[in-house]
Amino acid sequence: MSHSIDQPILPAQNESPHPESQLLGAWLVFGSALVWSLGGIIARLAEIENPWTAVFWRSGTAALFLIAFMLVRDGRAGTVALFARMGFAGLAVAACFAIASTSFVLALQFTTVANVLLMQAGVPLLAALMSRILFGEQLRFMTWLAVAAVISGVAVMVSDSLTGKVSPIGDGLALLIAAAFATATVITRRYSSIRMTPAVCTGSAIGCAVALVVSLVTAGSVAVETWQLPVLGVFGVSLGLGMALFTQGARLIPSAFAALLGTGETILGPFWVWLFLGETPTPRTVIGGAIVLAAILAYLVWQIADNRKFRRLAPPIH
Repeated sequence: MSHSIDQPILPAQNESPHPESQLLGAWLVFGSALVWSLGGIIARLAEIENPWTAVFWRSGTAALFLIAFMLVRDGRAGTVALFARMGFAGLAVAACFAIASTSFVLALQFTTVANVLLMQAGVPLLAALMSRILFGEQLRFMTWLAVAAVISGVAVMVSDSLTGKVSPIGDGLALLIAAAFATATVITRRYSSIRMTPAVCTGSAIGCAVALVVSLVTAGSVAVETWQLPVLGVFGVSLGLGMALFTQGARLIPSAFAALLGTGETILGPFWVWLFLGETPTPRTVIGGAIVLAAILAYLVWQIADNRKFRRLAPPIH
């Protein structure tokens, strides 16, 4: 039997009812969005000529950070168990993350930070559409409306590549990122036992290995200048730290609220590069991005309101 993608989102069983815990969860999730929003400006500051070299250092540092995080949180035996329980579904999520994180760095060579991040904003609704097509999950009218708005907004942004103002390669990679993340979202919905931290760590390791091979073939080396090492280190740590903050905070608050806070990355990322580096998105990117963001924000606010309505109507659990 198909399950509706729009069923009210209930808290996880281990979610604490205390307002203090929910406030902490909100701050942790927003912190993850803030950390991830710095990715675009860090990539620009690194000034790496070969993007595959940047992928190697970023992914490798992120993998090491996440392994250290799991060792501290779960211990050696717990960390080994997390990887052992991933299964093929976890490896599929890892592959999606490797594709998305690699494409992120490559896309920034061809298009603006705003273009990349604003297309990613539509991932939740693209995942809903994929679930409908692949598994026949029912979508409510509000979801169809939001999906249509997101597709329209993305179409406006992509139209820039048809005019020659933006590279079609950059837009193509940005769409690939969104598709990869949406696929990972669908997989995690179908296999709820997947733990994201080891999957992302594995994905980072895959991206690092692929980037090493490509860099050695194309450039003969992954060496960088001394001053670039700390920048690339921060680039990788920000990826891992964001995941650590998100996984710790998301279990304390409803998932719709977590998604709403996560849009901070989409808003702040283009703002940082505009403020500090003067990178201005094209008018069509601004218009299309505004459509996407408005659709996502309206949809998530509706989800939160629908969730509260469900709680009020649901019978008490004894």
